[in-house]
This record gives sequence, structure tokens and C-alpha cells, in this order.
Amino acid sequence: MKNSFSRRIVLGTAVLAIVGSGVLLGANQYGKPKSIIHVVTLYYRDGVTAADKKKVLDGVEKMASAIPGIKNVWLRSVKVQGDAGGQQLTDAFVMEFADEAAFKAYDNHPAHREWEKIYVPLRGESRTHDITN
Repeated sequence: MKNSFSRRIVLGTAVLAIVGSGVLLGANQYGKPKSIIHVVTLYYRDGVTAADKKKVLDGVEKMASAIPGIKNVWLRSVKVQGDAGGQQLTDAFVMEFADEAAFKAYDNHPAHREWEKIYVPLRGESRTHDITN
């Protein structure tokens, strides 16, 4: 009897340990990277076509391939909130920079200046948000 009781305690402890570790292992894991996220929200000028918008986003991709330190881009807006100058923001894109040095180098990079020749004439207004940890 004593042996059966001991086995139950050991078995119960083992089950609790397994379940408990599963709960701990299943906890959400997240990081706090030191990269910089550059979020641009905007609306386009009246008359800008879907093809024009595609040129802007294709230009972001081209720029990202040319500028060292751009790690990732997000090009498809799912939900955009807010307004600029009384007009509803409609589009967004994001670039992730490896670090502050890459972010600073991007501003005056020739590929960025070339992309602006496409983007600026089509943009109504935009807001940028630069975020890091």
C-alpha cells in the first residue's frame, strides 16, 4: 500500500512537472531588437493610379536591395488609421534597418534620392515613425 501511494505521488509530481514545463515552454517568446523600424503612413494625391502606387512600392524594394543595412520591408497595407492635413491616410509601408548607422546612411543614399523622384510627386502627405528599443 505504502509503495502504491509513493508511486502515485511520484507519478503526480511527474505529471505536474511535464504540464508545468509545457505551460512555461508555450509562453509567448518575443525579442527587443536594436534594429530601427521606419513606418511610413500616407495618402496619395488625387488621380494617382494603382500602377503609380505599384511604382512606389517597387521602388522601395529596389532601394532596399541597393542600400546596405536595410534588413526587411513590408509593402502591403492591411489597416491604416489616422489622418494628415484633414485627409484620411490610406497606405503604409515599412523598412527595417539593421542599426542607427544604417538608418542615417539611408537618408542621403543615391538610391533613396532616386526613389524620391517617383514617390514625392505622387504623395499627398505622409507621416513617418521611427521606432527602436
